[in-house]
Amino acid sequence: MSLPLAGIRVLDLSRLLPGGFCSLLLADFGAEVLKVEDTGMGDYIRWSPPYIEGAEDSAKSALFLALNRNKRSIRIDLKNEAGREVLLRLVAEHDVVLESFRPGVLDRLGVGYERMREVNPGIVYCAITGYGQSGPKRDASGHDMNYLGLVGLLGLTGERGERGGVGGHGAGGHPIQSAGQIADLGGGALMAAFGILAALRERDGSPERPAMPAREGLPAGPEIPAQPGSGLGQVVDVSMADGALSWLALVAGAYLADGTVPHRGELPLAGSLICYRPYGCADGWVTLGALEPKFWQAFCRGVGREDLIPRQFEGPGSEAHAEVVAIFETRTRAQWEQFAGEHDCCLEPILDLDEALRSELVRAREMVVTLDQPGAAGGVRQLGVPVKLTRTPGSHDRLPGPALGEHTAQVLAEVGYSEQEIEQLLHAGAVAGSAQQDGQGVTFRV
Repeated sequence: MSLPLAGIRVLDLSRLLPGGFCSLLLADFGAEVLKVEDTGMGDYIRWSPPYIEGAEDSAKSALFLALNRNKRSIRIDLKNEAGREVLLRLVAEHDVVLESFRPGVLDRLGVGYERMREVNPGIVYCAITGYGQSGPKRDASGHDMNYLGLVGLLGLTGERGERGGVGGHGAGGHPIQSAGQIADLGGGALMAAFGILAALRERDGSPERPAMPAREGLPAGPEIPAQPGSGLGQVVDVSMADGALSWLALVAGAYLADGTVPHRGELPLAGSLICYRPYGCADGWVTLGALEPKFWQAFCRGVGREDLIPRQFEGPGSEAHAEVVAIFETRTRAQWEQFAGEHDCCLEPILDLDEALRSELVRAREMVVTLDQPGAAGGVRQLGVPVKLTRTPGSHDRLPGPALGEHTAQVLAEVGYSEQEIEQLLHAGAVAGSAQQDGQGVTFRV
């Protein structure tokens, strides 16, 4: 079965999480992804514990394998002129370049977007950065938490406290960091994948769609003519700060309309309503998401407290809140799960990760899969493909995670280098083969 992105070729120059997850999504749906790594340690995440016993040294990190199945790897020294020529030859044969350097790094090396499009006008060039290719923080360093703090998302996450923090700004409750990297993944990787596919669609156009005949009482649909593509690539400028800010679409929309400044713990969907909060129970925690009146009524009736129905939208600290807290403390998590099965009120347990990964939901949705990784007895368990297509589903196991530089010679031969030329490039240090071959694989740690 053909995968939906088969035929799309991606050069991934990124490291770590945002770019790695973006290209993972593309690879799982059939894109041919080639990791372009340096001739030193390569992608830093290769050397991060924990390790998979028996796997090749540069491909034994569980974190690396979680992001890099279905990819190949080549090592190129971009500070070497011959190495830069190798990169440009690869650019000429690919559809997409993905990178996560600070703005201007590849330009200074002489292989930025303008140079790339000279050899391939159709190249789609996606740059994932913290703050974008323009603006006052263009060159600033940062990580996920920094981006979330600057766009207001971190400041709105947590419980309400005494008003008037440092400098009189915000609420006094402690900001709460998310266990998932919202800016890296939601603001960076997902936005990059969407931007890449949008740019490819514009470049390639769309085929003609024939008229649909009338059926089942519906009128006939018109013929939709083919939309010719431009044939040209473009820059996809992904700022993780921009992407994270877009997660506040509703919150920002309300503020921009009425000027009311939201504060931590005061948003309806972030702590200000007793009907929409986590609650401690006798042996753990559960979530109550009874936002619609019918769900709140079902909860109140189920616990025999119909007197609480009109108090749905009161907040923490109220008498009603104290009563709901006390109600939840009377039952165990399992008992509340049984209650939720009998009363449709949007009530679910808060699971630890081990519980979540072995849950019936995760099993049924095939969200834990096994990757056949060379040397790893029994394979490597990791998360599955999160988007389910009915006709052309993604595949997590087309290729194992690549060893560092595993495919250098193979890729060079594919783009026309002779065996002698490959040997010359290796000897000059413009490229490098596998980490085991050059003895570097066991020396790098982070």
